[in-house]
Amino acid sequence: MSIESPQPPTGAAAGGAQLALQAVYLKDCSFEAPLGPRVTPDWNPAIGLDLNTSVNAIEGDLREVVLTVTVSAKIGEQTVFLVEVKQAGAFVMQNLTETDYRRAAGIVCPGVLFPYVRSVVSQLVSQGGFPQLLLPPVNFEALYAANNPEITSGAAAN
Repeated sequence: MSIESPQPPTGAAAGGAQLALQAVYLKDCSFEAPLGPRVTPDWNPAIGLDLNTSVNAIEGDLREVVLTVTVSAKIGEQTVFLVEVKQAGAFVMQNLTETDYRRAAGIVCPGVLFPYVRSVVSQLVSQGGFPQLLLPPVNFEALYAANNPEITSGAAAN
């Protein structure tokens, strides 16, 4: 998982930190089944899951967080289906420190968006003629810590 983001908002308003969801929307999705739904009784494809989070400034303290999830199913070297979903949310991020901003973008916001992605992936796979696919829960905090070793080493030093 990687996080691409602009500089954190500088929040001109006085007061405490604020992270508030304004909207959730499907930004983009695609489904490909090169061979169609050829499901056999011994159906057991290898499932690949890739996650990516990006943050884009909309205006002021409003940020668009996009969670991109790519799911591939392969039997041997042959791709059975490929799904990519970009689920987005508009979040107000006001008066957050650099650390809080990065944690919001890498943990909190993707955690809010993931259930929507999970639903879309399941629906696309089912409508493609394949057995239902339910993505497992994702621990975004563990992914964030794994991709930011300075966080873990900083906590260990304290």
